[in-house]
Amino acid sequence: MERKYSVFTDHVGTFCDRYCNAYSEKSYTISEKFDRIKSIPLISAVDLNMTKDYADNKDEVKESLKRTGLKVNSVMMDSTADRIFRQGSFSSLDFAVRKRAVEDAKKAMDFAEELGCSTFAVWPGQDGYDYMFEADYIKERTLFVDCLKELSAYKPNMNIALEYKPKEPRNKSYIDTMTGTLLMIEKSGLDNLGIAMDYGHSFFSGENPAEAVAILSMYGGKLMAIHMNDNYGSWDDDMIAGSVNTLPYLEFIYWLRRTGYNGYITFDQFPYREESRDAVNESALWFDYLESLIDNADMDEIAETLTKKDGVSASRLMRKLIMK
Repeated sequence: MERKYSVFTDHVGTFCDRYCNAYSEKSYTISEKFDRIKSIPLISAVDLNMTKDYADNKDEVKESLKRTGLKVNSVMMDSTADRIFRQGSFSSLDFAVRKRAVEDAKKAMDFAEELGCSTFAVWPGQDGYDYMFEADYIKERTLFVDCLKELSAYKPNMNIALEYKPKEPRNKSYIDTMTGTLLMIEKSGLDNLGIAMDYGHSFFSGENPAEAVAILSMYGGKLMAIHMNDNYGSWDDDMIAGSVNTLPYLEFIYWLRRTGYNGYITFDQFPYREESRDAVNESALWFDYLESLIDNADMDEIAETLTKKDGVSASRLMRKLIMK
């Protein structure tokens, strides 16, 4: 199977957290980040998060794309880092804030179209709440969907992919699980609205990511993007893909194949202390290897095993899958 891998451009840069404002002395320009990505053999595309830096330097982005030959998989609006969105973006009770969020989204969608990209992604990290009796859940969720309806009508031929996450930065997120997000999408009635599934978000929310892919296929085929990373199950650690989970990845890849997902696999990770370019390369190598195990697997044998509903047979299959 032809594999298509992508990465968010900033994820080959320098990272910080609330304890350390920079883990590396080196910082990189937009052009340098593109060059670092181009040096990773398996990566053929990028995902852009339209922070102020990218919004103010679109010509540098376009020149970097032309120079490196990288494609654009998705463009994401930044509705999290600007403090204007501290009480939400699309769900904000302040009309002026919602208007700003929609304007930012439309600008990002315009840029995506200009770059020949058909997927616009939204991670609404500030849309949620922290305390009981802080939020009118019905009103704010309704406002959120109303904004999505405006964006859907603005570019009806562009995919709008919602990335769900249980929490962070808010303690409770409105877009928190696959099933809740899928229900919102169904009730919205918007044909071009779907899901960007982050493996780590799914895993630490208690979902089985493979089952989540299967459910998405059952109810509307709304899987529009995949973001890969790894964690221990208790937090969104954003580690090197494949460094913690192996067998869950294999089942996940199997279900991607079975349900016909043929889009990019985007590496979305935060290598705080590692050399970030090399960490992304490791993710690509890990995922490519695990995909090769499914390439070499007997699909009829997997299908037969699934009919048995037997743990011993499943265990035997899992050992066989990793004995390449």
